[in-house]
Amino acid sequence: MAQNPQSILKNVFGYDAFRPLQKEIIDRTLEGKDSFVLMPTGGGKSMCFQIPALCLEGITIVVSPLISLMKDQVQALQSNGIKADFFNSSISPEEEKAVIERAREGKIKLLYLSPEKLISVSRTWLNLLNIKLVAIDEAHCVSMWGHDFRPEYTQLKVFRNSLPEVPFMALTATADKSARADIEKQLGLRESKLFISSFDRKNLSIEVRGQVPKKKKLEEIGRFVDRKKNESGIIYCLSRKNTEEVANYLLAEGHSVAFYHAGMSAEERERVQTEFILDDTKIIVATIAFGMGIDKSNVRWVIHYNLPKNLEGYYQEIGRAGRDGLPSETRLYYNMADFVMYSQFADDGANSSMQKEKLNRMLQFAEAKSCRRKILLSYFGEHLSKDCGNCDVCDNPPKDFDGTILAQKALSGIARMQEKEGISMLINVLRGSNNAEVYEAGYTQLKTYGVGKDLSFYDWRDYIIQLANQGLIEIMYSEGSALKISPIGWKVLKGEQPIKLTFPVTAEEKKSRKPKVLRSTEEGEVNSDILTELKKLRYSISREENVPAYIIFNDKSLKAMAIELPVTENAFLAISGVGMNKMQKYGAEFIEVIKKYKSVARPKKGSTTLDTFALYKEGLTPKEIAAKRNIQVTTVYSHLSQLYTAGKNVELEKMVDKEVVDKVRDAFNELDRAISLKPIYEKLGESVSYGEIRMSLTIILKNE
Repeated sequence: MAQNPQSILKNVFGYDAFRPLQKEIIDRTLEGKDSFVLMPTGGGKSMCFQIPALCLEGITIVVSPLISLMKDQVQALQSNGIKADFFNSSISPEEEKAVIERAREGKIKLLYLSPEKLISVSRTWLNLLNIKLVAIDEAHCVSMWGHDFRPEYTQLKVFRNSLPEVPFMALTATADKSARADIEKQLGLRESKLFISSFDRKNLSIEVRGQVPKKKKLEEIGRFVDRKKNESGIIYCLSRKNTEEVANYLLAEGHSVAFYHAGMSAEERERVQTEFILDDTKIIVATIAFGMGIDKSNVRWVIHYNLPKNLEGYYQEIGRAGRDGLPSETRLYYNMADFVMYSQFADDGANSSMQKEKLNRMLQFAEAKSCRRKILLSYFGEHLSKDCGNCDVCDNPPKDFDGTILAQKALSGIARMQEKEGISMLINVLRGSNNAEVYEAGYTQLKTYGVGKDLSFYDWRDYIIQLANQGLIEIMYSEGSALKISPIGWKVLKGEQPIKLTFPVTAEEKKSRKPKVLRSTEEGEVNSDILTELKKLRYSISREENVPAYIIFNDKSLKAMAIELPVTENAFLAISGVGMNKMQKYGAEFIEVIKKYKSVARPKKGSTTLDTFALYKEGLTPKEIAAKRNIQVTTVYSHLSQLYTAGKNVELEKMVDKEVVDKVRDAFNELDRAISLKPIYEKLGESVSYGEIRMSLTIILKNE
């Protein structure tokens, strides 16, 4: 019997609720329609095609550019009891034959292929499979406007045309408007719907430090890492030489660290990456090639030793921290030497002018004096209504003023030039420049010509960058970096909305700014002794199974265990990230550790079960209690069941139909009254949820 998405989410992956947009994307896919999914790193993209794959009677093809990413995702799927495999250059001819045989026999639900492999086999054995869905991961690789263009991806349109009735899904974490349009065209998506998830990763703190001398930078990084003992982190460097220098510095300070760059052999790079994934090495110092294919959920911090070359890459790289949702820190160092070096690289590369404009945008972000999260989100077309409070600028806000009139001058200039000129031309017009290009274009006749001659070129550049950073204007790289006015910008131009700008910051003011106060990454009343033991057990199991520790359970799940202290199967299943397969495989060992330490656990700041009871007495429903307490609904059901068993005034019978209780009772008796949810769930044809089974059993046992 085909399962529905909600039951798969809980029973397979161990989560009660979908993240924003996931359910809509899944439903559209099951209707056989194309989708374009734009979600940040760690935003839950994979679930958008993995769940439909389990609903559909056939195989799902996943196109992915990196071997390490395929391996990581396949291991994670297999740990949840899902039949998944990959087909790429890393496997032997014998293994290839085995994968092909399993695929043709219908024994694989998700098959991951590199674009090169897919193209080479698309007209042979792949053509014989019952393909029901195709997901193109890292879809920005198909676009020349993307930051990691891969020519092989452009051939996927032929594959798409060979499967006209099969829904295709393009997924990426980084694509501006120019890249989005190009991706849809290159892949041949048909009437696809664009889903843009919020790019606001609230758990990431953002910090930028400029013009820091090398020696001081190393000392600062050393102090930063000292505070992060036993936590995983990545340091990105511009050059191979830098990676080795930084790694050796930290190694001399006694840290678990390794470097990674293209000058190493493939075997060395594989070894370093594997040791990091398996938590044997805590810190990797690498060039930007590292990490793209890593799904490691417990990276707690990311440092950029140099200025990244574009905002897309920067956002993707910091997004490798905190993928489990726990608080994580990011820090960016930059100086003008980085900028000059990247500019020289751009001169020698493809799309030179576009790459330079994106580099300029990156520098603008680094030099910004407004909320950095606002700037990042506006770059991806999302606008925050207020400052984030979790970046260095928000911690040390600069002086601002009413910049509405100044903004209107710039916006009017853009509008009168019909939104087809870039920053330099706009500034020349505003300052009344005698530049030949201004005269040739006829811009000396505009009403805005010379209205800003009281300001220097550099001050105007600073203010225009602020307008871009606040989302009033967009830079269209595909149109010669022309400035376009956003909906918010038009409101400001028409006088419907005021705007604040900040005065340009001098070098002296930058030096006098207070350092960022770094936040604690600890959440909740975690019993540290139990958490340590749970991590030891997780590490031991991961060594036995030769998989990353976070694939067994991520840090967030372990912390929840150390807070809730579940010692029954029901309570353990209520932990976020615990599905039935993991419960069956690992539950007994983890529960044993918790039982051993529960008697000496530190007292909490009040009973979590009684907190649930207090809200229940106020008349809140289980869903409302879960939302108010920021816990899982299944945890609420578990609390209410415990309270009911303890004789508290909880009307459990009103939460589950008598007919359902009777069905559960019959199945319970037929299964020799074994108190285990999964057999009952399967016995009832998956028609009754685990929550209802749990409450029904409580009612049955209490009233016997």
